[in-house]
Amino acid sequence: PPSTFHNPHTERRAERSPASTLANGKQPPAATHTHTRTAPARMGEGEGGTQLDTGKRQQDDVRTSNIMAGKAISDAVRTSLGPRGMDKMMETQSGEVIITNDGATILRHMSVSHPAAKMMVELSKSQDIEAGDGTTSVVVLAGGLLNAVQTLLTRGLHPNQISDAFQLANTKADEIMRNMAIPVDFSDKDTLVKCTTTSLCSKVVSQNSSLLAPLAVDAVMSIADPATETNADLNNIKVVQKLGGTVDDTELIQGLVFSQKISKAAGGPMRMPNAKIAVVQFCLSPPKTDIENSVVISDYQQMDRLLKEERNYIADLCKKIAKTGCNVVLLQKSILRDAITDLGLHFLSKLKIMLIRDIERDQIEFICKTLNCTPIASADALRPEKLGKADMVEEIATSDGKIVKITGVPKPCKTASILCRGSNKMMLEENERSIHDALCVVRSLFKQRYLIPGGSAPEMEVSHKLMEYAKTLSGADSFCVRAYAEALEIVPATLAENAGLNPISIVTELRQKHARGETYAGVNVRKGTISNMNDENVVQPLLVSSSALSLATECVRMMLKIDGIIPCL
Repeated sequence: PPSTFHNPHTERRAERSPASTLANGKQPPAATHTHTRTAPARMGEGEGGTQLDTGKRQQDDVRTSNIMAGKAISDAVRTSLGPRGMDKMMETQSGEVIITNDGATILRHMSVSHPAAKMMVELSKSQDIEAGDGTTSVVVLAGGLLNAVQTLLTRGLHPNQISDAFQLANTKADEIMRNMAIPVDFSDKDTLVKCTTTSLCSKVVSQNSSLLAPLAVDAVMSIADPATETNADLNNIKVVQKLGGTVDDTELIQGLVFSQKISKAAGGPMRMPNAKIAVVQFCLSPPKTDIENSVVISDYQQMDRLLKEERNYIADLCKKIAKTGCNVVLLQKSILRDAITDLGLHFLSKLKIMLIRDIERDQIEFICKTLNCTPIASADALRPEKLGKADMVEEIATSDGKIVKITGVPKPCKTASILCRGSNKMMLEENERSIHDALCVVRSLFKQRYLIPGGSAPEMEVSHKLMEYAKTLSGADSFCVRAYAEALEIVPATLAENAGLNPISIVTELRQKHARGETYAGVNVRKGTISNMNDENVVQPLLVSSSALSLATECVRMMLKIDGIIPCL
């Protein structure tokens, strides 16, 4: 249809208030002063153009919604970043209270409904699986990149242009971090301890890092040989929680630790040197029929015969166990019937055999790997060669019950156990999470054998080098890479803000130092200044930073590709 153009000055005269009437009280004829002309329809006008504009607005609304949701998750955990980060208190639906500043734990218990927010939660999980540390950093980095994306979109850049430029910047950033990395020597234990201590500095148990850091290094080095292996299986390290004591009572045990007690109802032994251990998976109790039925006993002779057969059956099982030379039995928990009866306890105590019952099914593999034995599924499979050996099995009293220790296991032992202690349940769980992060840091060094300084030094160095790299590019790529570089400055700004420092002055001073070639300059939150992080012994694995940056970039690029949300049945 033809377009109609109005003269704005004439329209304003026509819409004037009643106070501006003519002297005779009549309104001026506004319509006679309106100038109209026809023009050809422009592109985008009309029915088809309206549909295109509506579709583009919907795409922009979806992107804006996703970006806002992602930034909200990032802002929620941002205050937990760094050694001076704050803790979060969470209450589960069951009423359990959790206090932590671990990003993965916070997001795992956070209730989110927006799809983009769920992507940020999965991002933190991915970082936890890949590196084990940096779960808060990766979400904060993603939030900074989303902020840069929002600015670029408002300036009219296409999402595909931004996505391709961010991938280009991420590839260059990975190269820059590799150039500033320091090769790690596994024979130098002090370096490994420094790296692990950096991870523990932001935890509640940071004051105990002098104990936990060497403990984590020794545990990983005992299960993997850096000369021949490029990864460490942390499933070979079992962390057993026991309430009571303090974090300082946490210890590494080359052997096994059980929270179950030794069965002493029938007066069996409580301490067994030179133990020969059988992992028993069959029940020491009378068998049951395969289907539900009842046995009717009509007189006392049948009852005596039944009790006699039951006694002979259990006695025969216990004699077969004793015949192999076994003096310690680890009995797996049974679901269908009792794993052992009072009669079985009586016979084992008479044979001077120690019993530890209610062993979980998922513990069997770890126990057999530690003791170098074979699980025994039936009485007919009892053989002396299937038994494990240990120098000592004993029950030790703690402030909250008793534990069982098995020490002096056969060498080489490719497993380790950590007895984790804490004064209350919240401290105990946080201690366990901190030990897990410390173990993952050492494992990261097996995967990529390089160290880089902490304290936001790598992010600032990458930001500085990307700024210079952006000058060599042209067009939209240069603009987007520069925005990517500026987004990385959110890490030092957050560290400074959480430490009570002025983030603007800290970031400005960091820019100047990196421009002068001080590659390892970072935020020293303890002194409130800029320091050489290498001299301050603040180092971390290369994998933690490179993985965080790569995963954050991938997540942001994935959000950029989304232009619609379709509900499914």
